[in-house]
Amino acid sequence: MAAPRRIQAFDWLRGLAVLVMIQTHAVVLLTPQWREAVFHSWIVRLDGLVAPSFIFTAGFALALVQVRGARGGRLKAQAKKSAKRIGEVLVVASLVNLAWFPVFREPKWLLRVDILQCIGLSLLVALPVMVGLSAWPRVMRWAMLFVSLVVFSAAPLLENVTGFWSLFVNTRPGALDATTGAAFALFPWAGYVFLGASVGATAALDDGKALWRWLGLLWLLGAGVWFFQGPIRDAYPPHDFWANNPANHAQRWTFVISAVAALRVLELERPQVAQWAVVRFLTVFGTSSLGAYFFHEMLLYYRTLGIFSFAMYFRDSCQPWQFVLLLIALEAMTYGCVRVWDRVEPKLKARLSALFGQPAPAA
Repeated sequence: MAAPRRIQAFDWLRGLAVLVMIQTHAVVLLTPQWREAVFHSWIVRLDGLVAPSFIFTAGFALALVQVRGARGGRLKAQAKKSAKRIGEVLVVASLVNLAWFPVFREPKWLLRVDILQCIGLSLLVALPVMVGLSAWPRVMRWAMLFVSLVVFSAAPLLENVTGFWSLFVNTRPGALDATTGAAFALFPWAGYVFLGASVGATAALDDGKALWRWLGLLWLLGAGVWFFQGPIRDAYPPHDFWANNPANHAQRWTFVISAVAALRVLELERPQVAQWAVVRFLTVFGTSSLGAYFFHEMLLYYRTLGIFSFAMYFRDSCQPWQFVLLLIALEAMTYGCVRVWDRVEPKLKARLSALFGQPAPAA
């Protein structure tokens, strides 16, 4: 039996999200005047789709491999592999917190929830459910859609939760002190994991028409909720519309689904584009997005060995033409780091497996 093909549209979406993410974070290099310029307002709209795309594709991939694992009689091995991958996400998330905050003096900063922590924790919660439903992908997709709608719907109601749990359910500072707070709380952002999982379970059916019908359903659902954003907003107590309103997130997932559909059409109708250099470039970022996240953050903000970072020398100082050149350099350097790491990582894992007496997994 032939191995199921990888669905490249989601790799390309993730790769595009990486490119936009790097631009989003590199905006600090522009002068304050240019950051507030008119063109920045529409860039911010595009930037707002980066996190949904990442989180959505993470849920998609996790559901897809669980169902395929169950179908191939290797569910236990696949679940274990997925759990290890989720652990890697949380380790990298902790390394980023370690780079930005005085973790050794104040361990509380390890609890700060940014996008990687949000993805890792959401996947960790979703994994047992996906494993349990992996033999019934049609049930899984409806269950995942239901959970996603619950998460999005509950977000405005949890906005004012205080104390320890606010670290996970909203972005209010003050859970541990006056500053600590989540950047990407599980409510509403985890909703994209479950939404993506519903698509992943559908894709695992290997029925092209079923996938298109499901994407169409999610698009219509998102567009409908977005259309009624006024009544939906008014149905809740006063809240942060941009961060927590279900209709605002419905708008985002409508755009994400539209991008997935367009890339899927391109993948099916023009398969030769996968060989184009620019698409291969995107694919590298799409299949190594965790590394791309880590390396671009370090290159941009962290003074490696106390010597260099883009922000160290160019923060708040660039005109648009300078910004474009530095952005290209940052993306090229990130790409180079990712390619090197892709070569080093398997060898490092093999060494660690040998060191701890475990056989290295097959490539």
